[in-house]
Amino acid sequence: MTARSIRGMAAATLAGTLAFTAAACSNPAGAGGGADSAVVGIAYEPESLSPLLGYGKDGNSKIFDGLLAFDGDMRLRPALAVALPEIGQDGLTYTYRLRKGVTFSDGKPFSAKDVVFTYRTILDAKTNNASKTELDAIKDVRAVGDDTVVFTLKYPYAAFAERTVLGIAPEHIAGRQDVNTGPFTTRPIGTGPYVLTAWSKGEKLGFKANPTYWGGEPAVRKFTMAVIKDDDVRATRLRAGDLDGAVLPPDLAKGFTSDTSKKTYKATTYDYRTVTLPTHNRAAGDTAVRRALDLAVDRQTMVDKILEGAGKPAYGPVPTGSEWFTAGTERRHDLAAAKRILDEAGWKPGPDGIRVRDGVRAAFPLWYVSGDKLRQDHALAYASDAKKAGIDIRTQAGTWEVIEPRMKDDAVLAGGGSPGDPDFDQYLLLKSSLGGDGFNNMARYDNPVVDKALEDGRRTNDKAARKAAYDTVQRELVKDPGYTFLTHIDHVYVVADRWDGPSTQIEPHDHGLASGPWWNVEDWTPKK
Repeated sequence: MTARSIRGMAAATLAGTLAFTAAACSNPAGAGGGADSAVVGIAYEPESLSPLLGYGKDGNSKIFDGLLAFDGDMRLRPALAVALPEIGQDGLTYTYRLRKGVTFSDGKPFSAKDVVFTYRTILDAKTNNASKTELDAIKDVRAVGDDTVVFTLKYPYAAFAERTVLGIAPEHIAGRQDVNTGPFTTRPIGTGPYVLTAWSKGEKLGFKANPTYWGGEPAVRKFTMAVIKDDDVRATRLRAGDLDGAVLPPDLAKGFTSDTSKKTYKATTYDYRTVTLPTHNRAAGDTAVRRALDLAVDRQTMVDKILEGAGKPAYGPVPTGSEWFTAGTERRHDLAAAKRILDEAGWKPGPDGIRVRDGVRAAFPLWYVSGDKLRQDHALAYASDAKKAGIDIRTQAGTWEVIEPRMKDDAVLAGGGSPGDPDFDQYLLLKSSLGGDGFNNMARYDNPVVDKALEDGRRTNDKAARKAAYDTVQRELVKDPGYTFLTHIDHVYVVADRWDGPSTQIEPHDHGLASGPWWNVEDWTPKK
């Protein structure tokens, strides 16, 4: 649930989406019209294309390269660096040797000063990058000549190398304008395999292959991402031939199983759906109500019915299959136990069956993003389960512009999840100091034990100590849940079967722009 990327998820209404697809997505950029072009339908778009503001921070940007990148198995590999970093014995220095002869797409050379500029700018207090706490460990970054960069850390941070997949910005362009509002935020220049040709916000992003890319010019020379925020419309445009591929909910993807011209890809993810339980709401902020909801919800039925089996129950931000998951923190579906918790806390059923305590009804709104079928279905199922326990949850749809001002007091059907290190998602999700900071810690969760464990897990390289810290976080979420975690979702994509190369990685919450079978579109080749 990274703040800056989610902020860009302002969903259009169905009517607005239909207007776009009729005007701009009817065969946008020639879907299926050539072996060297591809058009894919994505659900969301970023607010900015600047890595200085958070774009591409988890890798796979089409416009930028990081020092490192993830391969198909999520192992780190060199990108702008020629090798993995040399790490000092104390775990406090990381030295990167840089690739020579690399140029930005405007022809200017890439060097160590661009790396230093990028990291120092992100950490600058004046830069509006809501994820800058992810780089909190950095004490200093300096260039040694043109082809070496040395990072010095404040404390050992086991996941630091994974942070260096974020894209590198050119100092000679981005350094000469306002970092937050300058033209670089929408007209970026990078070293990546593609060059942005056009961005019609709310409609599409167009790219062309970078002919001077250090990794070789991509065979897919024209690439378009059509922003279609409504799931049903995206499926319709794919079926009509306007798209070569799209991310779809599992039930809609099933409609393409008999189409031999298309191939379905399923990606295992860390992507979860959760309900934020706002601390400032008199019902949702009550610990007994939160614990009762944790037991009243039927997660397995959500997986079976909503996800068509493409996922698993979620009990926290860490999936059950992860080595970082804490065994024993699974929550059973137990409606009777939920009712007992409410009874013992003084929440008694009123004449209409809805519980009341001290004149306060156990009732609150739950918002979900318009056009997102999965969120809608999760919200409705959650409200239905809650009603059986005597809690009245009123579901409402809206855009993020409508939802964001209400997050302090209203619940939200939110998403999050980042693969790899447990620090990546949990710190932004649960750290009390980040409550109310955009889309960080949307529930304004405040638990001192969790705060300390998050810091302990971040500030050591000792894996056993880190495991103990994140075990503490997960056990605290059982006793004091600020969110009701529902499901971890497998992403499903349908793609025209005319290229060699598409595959999927283990994916984060954000999908469409950097993830999906097109995470490596620069490596695709037309089928013979």
